[in-house]
Amino acid sequence: MPQAIMLREVGGPAMLRAESIDVPAPGPGELRIRQTAIGVNFHDCYVRSGLYRTLPLPGVPGIEAAGIVEAVGAGVTGFAAGDRIGYVTGGYGAYASHRVLPAAIALRLPDWMPERLAASVLLKGLTAEMLLRQVHRVQAGQTILVHAAAGGVGRILCQWAAHLGATVIGTAGSAAKAEVARAAGCAHVVLYRDQDFVAEVRRLTDGRGVDAAYDSVGHDTFDGSLDCLAPRGHLVNFGQASGPVPPFQVQRLAAKSNSLTRPILFHYIAERAALERMAAALFAVLEAGAVRAEPGAALPLAEAARAHHLLESRQAEAPLILLPQDA
Repeated sequence: MPQAIMLREVGGPAMLRAESIDVPAPGPGELRIRQTAIGVNFHDCYVRSGLYRTLPLPGVPGIEAAGIVEAVGAGVTGFAAGDRIGYVTGGYGAYASHRVLPAAIALRLPDWMPERLAASVLLKGLTAEMLLRQVHRVQAGQTILVHAAAGGVGRILCQWAAHLGATVIGTAGSAAKAEVARAAGCAHVVLYRDQDFVAEVRRLTDGRGVDAAYDSVGHDTFDGSLDCLAPRGHLVNFGQASGPVPPFQVQRLAAKSNSLTRPILFHYIAERAALERMAAALFAVLEAGAVRAEPGAALPLAEAARAHHLLESRQAEAPLILLPQDA
């Protein structure tokens, strides 16, 4: 019997409960998928806790997964039963053993890519592509700052930026995470609990600052990230792990002609051509080894609550994925 993790009210991880579901035949433009690996992301935790009120309740959370096409709806071209696909969606519903999915958001997986890797890397990798190649186009010779450099997005972002020829300054919370960040391409790592990262960035750049600061932490680092920018530097706030950024006076940007962006991936992949182009770029750097990623640590789908606890308590040393019982 197909199962899904249902969220009926916001709260702690215990709000995630497995339930039996009916999965209909695909309608026009749709695929029916048997899912084999499901990504677990901080976005899911924000939805479950109520920080993001973007999933109508009751509903099935989850925005990333991979699996096998079981059936194809009318009018669908380019996919057939048996195809291996992955996807990222703002429409939720990924925490399930089976589902119906718009064919327009499905990506055929390269032969070399395991489904477990796809479920671990698609959201993070597409986010990195957006940040490095579109929001601020990183070029050789630039210097950038990446907060949480040892995190899931951070590791991909640092590797890719270094591959593009940028000098990467990363921040990390411990010596162990600093080693992870260095292995991911950081030329310099600042231990933000022991060091003033603003002062260190100024020292490392001879007072100039960085061309771009990538900040997924939010509240605790926003002002410092702005102070780290060089003239005409770009602050990219793409998360709020420490809480939302307080109201911001735009005239503060005028001191150094800085710019500020708050990008959302789903706006960048809304058009099919853009999604395919971004995915092709990601698949290329992964296949070439310029960016290294590992399949996530696996838990059964029924243990979604445990996965959220591990993620939120910072006990997860690798990306997490959920596996349906028959995967």
